[in-house]
Amino acid sequence: MTLSTHTNTHEPAASRSKLPEITLAFWIMKISATTLGETAGDLLSMTLKIGYAASSVLLIGVFLITLGAQLRSKTYHPLLYWAVILATSTAGTTLSDFMDRTLGLGYATGAAILASLLCAVLVYWKLTQKSLSVTHVRSSGQELLYWCAILVSNTLGTALGDFLADSSGLGFAGGALLIAGAIALIAAAYYLTGISRVALFWMAFVLTRPLGATGGDLLTKPVSAGGLNLGTAGASAVLLAILLITIAITSWQARRSALQSA
Repeated sequence: MTLSTHTNTHEPAASRSKLPEITLAFWIMKISATTLGETAGDLLSMTLKIGYAASSVLLIGVFLITLGAQLRSKTYHPLLYWAVILATSTAGTTLSDFMDRTLGLGYATGAAILASLLCAVLVYWKLTQKSLSVTHVRSSGQELLYWCAILVSNTLGTALGDFLADSSGLGFAGGALLIAGAIALIAAAYYLTGISRVALFWMAFVLTRPLGATGGDLLTKPVSAGGLNLGTAGASAVLLAILLITIAITSWQARRSALQSA
């Protein structure tokens, strides 16, 4: 999907969106970041044995620091934006695990609570801002709601991904294939139907997180458990490289386009 969020470089700085254009590259970076969030979160909480609660506190702190920098920024900075996305994803992983495992809520109950919370955030956003569009996020209030929705959606995605991989019987590969199929249907609806582009964006955005959760488990878990046994550290390194390379390519393309249109 290529929901356009084109920013006119000749607009006053105060009116420019601080969010990226929604293109194929955006979705590649989103899936890479959310999958990296799963593997990095597991690296902290399980591989390094920091624990879900301590990891959640640490990663929420990182999220708040990066979010503060993003909110203070006047323009779109790719590395900063994706740092916040990655922070919401890693924090979402440990928060979900804390709810589902440490508190004993289970994947289904945890997912239901988080889905209700996400609906509440989006309804409040719609009622107060009159639109859920991500193409016209200009005020600090709109942007704060945008990031709240992303944090909750990434936490929800972890619970859904874990439910599909562990409780549904589909396994890591089966869960990833099911979610990938659902995302493909959303992409088809974008091109073939008149369904609201905003609604399709948020559906795809939510589903890329469980795709990352199941994909992360597929990469890191042992072969005996249905995974590829890359480990949390190895998988995180590969995913971080993909994310950084894609950011570099899109930033170069944006600079070239700006120079050509100047």
